[in-house]
Amino acid sequence: MKRKLLDNLIEWKNKEGHKPLILEGARQVGKTWLMKEFGRTQYKKVAYINFDRNLKMREAFETDLDTKRLITAIGLDAEFKITPEDTLIIFDEIQECPRAITSLKYFNEEAQEYDIIAAGSLLGVAHHSGTGFPVGKVEFLNLYPLSFNEFLDAMGKEQFVELIEKQDYEMIKLFNNKFEDLLKQYCYIGGMPEVVQNFVDNNDFNQVRTIQKRILSAYERDFSKHIPANTVEKARMLWNSIPTQLAKENKKFIYNAIKKGSRAKEFETALTWLRNNGLVYQVHKITKPGLPISAYANLDAFKLFVLDVGLLGALSGLDAKTILGKYEIFQEFKGAIAEQYVLQQLKTIENIPIYYWTNETSRAEVDFVIQIDSKIIPVEVKAAKNLKAKSLKNYIGQFKPELALRTSLADYKKTENLIDLPLYAIGNI
Repeated sequence: MKRKLLDNLIEWKNKEGHKPLILEGARQVGKTWLMKEFGRTQYKKVAYINFDRNLKMREAFETDLDTKRLITAIGLDAEFKITPEDTLIIFDEIQECPRAITSLKYFNEEAQEYDIIAAGSLLGVAHHSGTGFPVGKVEFLNLYPLSFNEFLDAMGKEQFVELIEKQDYEMIKLFNNKFEDLLKQYCYIGGMPEVVQNFVDNNDFNQVRTIQKRILSAYERDFSKHIPANTVEKARMLWNSIPTQLAKENKKFIYNAIKKGSRAKEFETALTWLRNNGLVYQVHKITKPGLPISAYANLDAFKLFVLDVGLLGALSGLDAKTILGKYEIFQEFKGAIAEQYVLQQLKTIENIPIYYWTNETSRAEVDFVIQIDSKIIPVEVKAAKNLKAKSLKNYIGQFKPELALRTSLADYKKTENLIDLPLYAIGNI
């Protein structure tokens, strides 16, 4: 598979004075594969340490954090000499060895010539008391499930990706039926690498759902393994309520919908765990589109999405037959699948703050409001080709944005300050 983030890793490697890198992301989005692929294609040697399995190396870090001694230990474990000019050192499941996290500080200060990349559950690290996190001594990158363009690449549809990236909307228009079919498949399959690879190999939607359910079960087992016992059931209840919350006309997350009488405070720890582990995306409401957009966020009002559109379908029992209908899959749960899809693509683009807007009565809602440089752009998501957008019209009339965007299955069009962008080209935003 081609992962766009590989380019970012190469850029990190070539940057002078780069710090150790921590690759963040939910479990099973492909962090281990990406780190190994980066090492395989960009270095002569790779020293890979999985702290979940390698007890000897965990013990090596417990003795002391002398970088010269640690490099010797890593070389002995790898069974070759660690040479900084051509070796990548990978620390996987680093949360299982808190001292290894602390060591990144010393590698940055005393042995910057070594390229070190780490991945793991960072929230797990926070539970280890007395562990020093290397604040300011590491760099970060986020890995998400495959974007639609990455999915097309995996499916052998590179020419379709080229059309999107060239923004050749006239040619795209001629093949919009094929784009729509591929988009419907993506909205069912999603972007989890194991699921995508299985579909590429077997072309079986039943196997897709089986693997998605297995991933969901693994996440629920993680609840029991990593969350305090008194919070596990709350995390499970919150997680399972998301499809119901998104099926509402007003998709604002309501704690009372989890269980009658529920309040924010009792679910606070559960939500933090889910968010910090990358399992949910929390999109806050803004009161008005000012700069910086974060200054106008209402932290008590938000929408909650899961990390992957395919997993949302599996969590809610979406039938594979929806793929056969013309627009059914996009209209499920009052357009929640289309909205989840758009958010998922926006998350893969660096440095785009994402919020949503409603008016004072909450009768008008713009699905997303994003900031790109100094522009605040409203983004309205339509589930099919219906371009009626009363809420967006309300927003434009009230705030007069320099640019507004509506995304649907309609063809590309620009009129004055409004752009219609096809759902399958949202990555061009």
